[in-house]
Amino acid sequence: MNGTFGGLIRTLDGSAVQALAVRLLSEVPGFPPMIQTVHLLGITAIMGSVVLIDLKVLGLAIPSQSTPDVIRRLMPWTWCALPFLAASGLVFVFARPNRYFVNPVFGTKLAMLVPALILAATLQVMSAKNPGLWKEPGAARVSARAIAAVSLLLWIGIVLAGRWIAYADYLFTMG
Repeated sequence: MNGTFGGLIRTLDGSAVQALAVRLLSEVPGFPPMIQTVHLLGITAIMGSVVLIDLKVLGLAIPSQSTPDVIRRLMPWTWCALPFLAASGLVFVFARPNRYFVNPVFGTKLAMLVPALILAATLQVMSAKNPGLWKEPGAARVSARAIAAVSLLLWIGIVLAGRWIAYADYLFTMG
């Protein structure tokens, strides 16, 4: 991870962005818990929307509502929460880039986040292009369920990895 992000670490280390993040976190009263709260609310919004959609696609939730309606109503929560989640997380990353970019748990989280977002967008596009997909038996519906199952596992992994980032130094020797 260090080799992959070494240039980014060097760029951020000592930069104005890092100085601003450190200043906000250390000198603005109440800023760390406020930004953590924004981050937690973003996680809640994304998990609440994406997990419910995945469970609906898997046939495990909300039997009284159609899958296209659930996706149409809930997916905007994911896309609206994502910038807040990213911005709040980046404050901590910018403040201590070496802590995050050499952290294997952080790398694992990022490695799961990209495909999870792609799968969420894929389900949304599949539903928009073929709203009848959810009532038809066949390969497309089986594929959608496979996507939902993998998505669910990825999002759970992302949350677990996010929680373990702070404790990675107990598990790994980091440079």
